Amino acid sequence: MANRDFMTWLSGFRDSIADYGYYVDFEKVHRNVGNIKVELNILNSLIGSQNTEADFEDLIAKYPEVLKCIPLLLAVRANEIYAVDGDGEFTYGFKKPNLSVEQYKVFMRKTGLFDLISNHIVNNLVDYATGVETGLDSNGRKNRGGHLMENLVESFITKSGFVKDENYFKEMYIHQITEKWGIDLSAISNRGKTEKRFDFVVKKDRQIYVIETNCYTGSGSKLNETARSYKQIAQEVDTIDGVTFVWFTDGKGWTSARHNLEETFDVMEHIYNINDLESGIVDEVFK
Repeated sequence: MANRDFMTWLSGFRDSIADYGYYVDFEKVHRNVGNIKVELNILNSLIGSQNTEADFEDLIAKYPEVLKCIPLLLAVRANEIYAVDGDGEFTYGFKKPNLSVEQYKVFMRKTGLFDLISNHIVNNLVDYATGVETGLDSNGRKNRGGHLMENLVESFITKSGFVKDENYFKEMYIHQITEKWGIDLSAISNRGKTEKRFDFVVKKDRQIYVIETNCYTGSGSKLNETARSYKQIAQEVDTIDGVTFVWFTDGKGWTSARHNLEETFDVMEHIYNINDLESGIVDEVFK
């Protein structure tokens, strides 16, 4: 990979690396709805009721556990909900009822849930709850996004025949590498922060590859810090025999921090993007 042109390499960075599971974790959605499906179906009996409040009171008397599914109908992940207005302030418990049925009727009335149920605005609360869960799950994209590059790199590592916990390892701290293979990594300072943890470690006969992965689709000050930090780690690792630092990164966010990235690119032999992965760089580097 000698004599690579930085701007040509950077031009191949991706706008997004979202995989199919990034958007919604439907397994989690169905599991969460399944946990309250019985209660939702009981509550379904109120749909189209001519006397919703009285029927709700009877329902709660017979099946108080129905209350636990109510927060989800408001897209709330909590067992307690706080509300205040001119009539007072209340903290409603839904896992363990703590107020009178009359007060829960007030809650249902003022939040609009009685209206939703009684006026056929929805016809099935299980379907409605599935939609709410899907919306709530979209909040998890940021967390899933943080693992996208890691998952992508791992897929190429395994495709090259490496086996987890045999010759490649996930999330290893420096002290774990030292204990496992007796190699001194004290030269890696991580700028005085907590002990460095690498996303992956690949072990070949006479070489240990410590690997970092990330992708930045948006700009920010973190990118400059990352580039500087990895430049230092690369220089520190160069002083350790038998260890190689490899960095897989991508994302159009780097465009705004390209100068810092170029500084690292100029001194770091093993820095690659997704195009490199697709071109077989794993086989080439981890010989």
